[in-house]
Amino acid sequence: MASLVSLGYSNQAARQALSRSTRDGWLHTERRGRRTRMRLTERTVALLRTGAERIYSFGEPSRWDRRWLLVVLRVPENRRDVRHQLRTRLAWTGLGSLGGGLWITPHVERQNEVAAAIADEPVAEATSFVAEFGAIGDARQLVAAAWDLDAVREQYRTFLDDFSRVRPSSAEACFRMQALLVHAWRRFPFLDPDLPAEVLPASWPRSRAHNLFLSRHERWQPAARAHFEALETGLDLAADAAPPRRRRVKSFG
Repeated sequence: MASLVSLGYSNQAARQALSRSTRDGWLHTERRGRRTRMRLTERTVALLRTGAERIYSFGEPSRWDRRWLLVVLRVPENRRDVRHQLRTRLAWTGLGSLGGGLWITPHVERQNEVAAAIADEPVAEATSFVAEFGAIGDARQLVAAAWDLDAVREQYRTFLDDFSRVRPSSAEACFRMQALLVHAWRRFPFLDPDLPAEVLPASWPRSRAHNLFLSRHERWQPAARAHFEALETGLDLAADAAPPRRRRVKSFG
């Protein structure tokens, strides 16, 4: 809870957040002597591991073989809830919508991930194709129709403005800014489809933002980790120093 307070949460808000996370199955509690500790559940660990791989690898330069993955998705009209859920999942995997149930991405290697995202919804039907762009049309116009790149560019500008000038002056400030940095960067795998440079507008800001993320993360990491470990040590010392609770004995007679 002390770490949440360092991030600006009140004690009450931190307790409520931990309580909700425990109730929803993200955390579980265990007793260690006089202390109650909270640990991540196996489901949470798996989710965070997958998310961390996507977050920390996002923005790395890569080569593209000029192939596209196309997915035709069909969901019954009376199941708009399923359609909304699948739109969110497909957007997370980096697909863009061309309308009419047609989705597209240059990341052919994500086909199994897309299949897994759809498999949980038995009412949905999907068909995938792997293809190259033909002689008709323009790839940049296709990209502009499938993704709102202006909105993505604005998010990158905000990220650069928020973190390029920050100079935390204490370990606690480094911990707070490190958390905010990762929290802000983790949205980009969802916002940015990670398109190849060949189909992106000129002066695309992803590489600048990625370099800033890496440099700030590396610079703040030692002090942020030291602050977190100090919080843990302080809680352990406080628990060891606390006198044991005396049991109340009822009097009879």
